[in-house]
Amino acid sequence: MSLTSKPSEALAARQVARPVPLRETVYEAILELIITGELKPGQHLVEKELAEALGVSRQPVREALQWLKKDEWVDLRPGYGAFVHSPTPEEADQLLGVRTLLEAESARLAALHATKDGVAALKQIYKRGVAALKADDIDAVVAANSELHATITELSGNKVLIELASQINRRVRWYHTPVAKSRGKQAWDEHSALIDAIAKKDADTAATLMREHTEHTRKTYLDQSADTDED
Repeated sequence: MSLTSKPSEALAARQVARPVPLRETVYEAILELIITGELKPGQHLVEKELAEALGVSRQPVREALQWLKKDEWVDLRPGYGAFVHSPTPEEADQLLGVRTLLEAESARLAALHATKDGVAALKQIYKRGVAALKADDIDAVVAANSELHATITELSGNKVLIELASQINRRVRWYHTPVAKSRGKQAWDEHSALIDAIAKKDADTAATLMREHTEHTRKTYLDQSADTDED
């Protein structure tokens, strides 16, 4: 078969995977360090130190920091350099408030549409989260929490909700990390009750429990931030 007879099929067979640009890899690496709290709000980000730690040159680090500034993860101060963004209470309150609206509706719809396999998946994530909490593995607790909430949103079957939730998921993880330990067992008890409501297809209860759950996290974050500011 000649190349000209069916060009789309022939070309598709010859397509090669494009490597991810280095600046994107560096962006993701720095962002993950910010989200997990290894790079803390207000911390000075030195290009040379980041480049050495990541095993790259300073150029992709510089480009990544520009992208992170655009996405409001980093502040660039003329004459001083780059710093991890310190979210204001208003920023956190607004984002976590929107999260409550999105996830309450996700839980309501998940209760209406979740399959037995979907509920089983939630229970497995719950078990991992509780095990991580007992092991005092906060990174794993945060990861399990994020996965549980994302799975509930997926079970809603609403593509718009899924897209909107994915847009704020990383920033929610960022806000959740500092309070994951203090929320502790209470948060996972709330998850258990929420999963039960979804399993029973009790949409109203699922929505109420999710709303209360996310509001508890919001209040804990704001209270903890206020205490830190006072100190």
